[in-house]
Amino acid sequence: MQHSPFLFITEQVAAHLSEELRRGRWEGEMPGRNQLVKELGVSGRTVELALQHLEKQGLLVPQGVGRPRRIELPKHHVAPALHVGILADEAIARNVGYIVDLRYKLEEAGHMVSFAPKTMLDLGMDVKRIRRLVMANEAKAWVVISAPRHVLEWFAEQSQPALALFGRRGGVRIAAVGPDHIPPTVAAVRRLIALGHRRIVLLDRWGARGTILARSARAALQEMERHGLRTGAYNVPTWHASPAGLRRMLDELFRVSPPTALIIDEAFLFHATKEHLAQQGILAPRDISLICVDADTTFDWCEPTVAHIRWDPRPVVQRILRWAGQVARGKEDRRQTLTKAEFVDGGTVGPVPKTS
Repeated sequence: MQHSPFLFITEQVAAHLSEELRRGRWEGEMPGRNQLVKELGVSGRTVELALQHLEKQGLLVPQGVGRPRRIELPKHHVAPALHVGILADEAIARNVGYIVDLRYKLEEAGHMVSFAPKTMLDLGMDVKRIRRLVMANEAKAWVVISAPRHVLEWFAEQSQPALALFGRRGGVRIAAVGPDHIPPTVAAVRRLIALGHRRIVLLDRWGARGTILARSARAALQEMERHGLRTGAYNVPTWHASPAGLRRMLDELFRVSPPTALIIDEAFLFHATKEHLAQQGILAPRDISLICVDADTTFDWCEPTVAHIRWDPRPVVQRILRWAGQVARGKEDRRQTLTKAEFVDGGTVGPVPKTS
């Protein structure tokens, strides 16, 4: 028996709505007929017949005239997994504890996870090269770690959902999460100034890349200025992002007007800086105060104790899991979330050396 064109359209709409229901796009109750008519561009009669068809399948339960239908998926129904690609800024990010935990939790939730074969640093932060990598990948959504603004702006314009983990995400219409470094960074600067420090330098890889400063770095400079300190290029040196580049920059920094305090972006950078200075006979806190903008498990083994900014990665991981769940259900999620962070004083901070 051949179906009429009208019945064929009804079956198409019913099949589409069934697929969206099973993907988990809607929860609890089905949207009303008028909303579906507007979304699908078909007649109210077609939508109503399609909804009645889903009632017969047991996916929808009527609740009376004027009330939305209740969604009733099979008990053992599992929403299809999402293939999440992770694009890191550099290879070291793949082995960080909370990134490893994130991958495990995403897979535990039924998603497929894969790291991009190259990092943004490998690709020179070049959007054209990043585009080719993304287009050639089978991932349907992306977690982008510590990306510069121009890269996140490109991801925000794509049809594939993306979430910025850290990076220059402010003002970009993209889902994002990361610790709020501004209050603890300002607290760290105040602590240093209270101890008499006037030559405070911020070391981070963003300075190495010559990109715009992070909001936390700008807040640190503003706090210095509020206390009457003059700020400029000295406080945020530009350097080549490599071990040799770091050593050259430190040697030059300490040649004429050595800083009395360094606020350092990441744990590996902190350890590399501390080790190089120690080789020159510059020790913390005797000769210089050192603060790391991140926490690291290795700090538990350090003596003196390391002053740092601490944040709990669990809310960050949970936020990404919720985002992946929303995307898997076909829902848009572009919320930006800041989690709490705090300054933890430590033995690497002390008064300004008398010789400075």
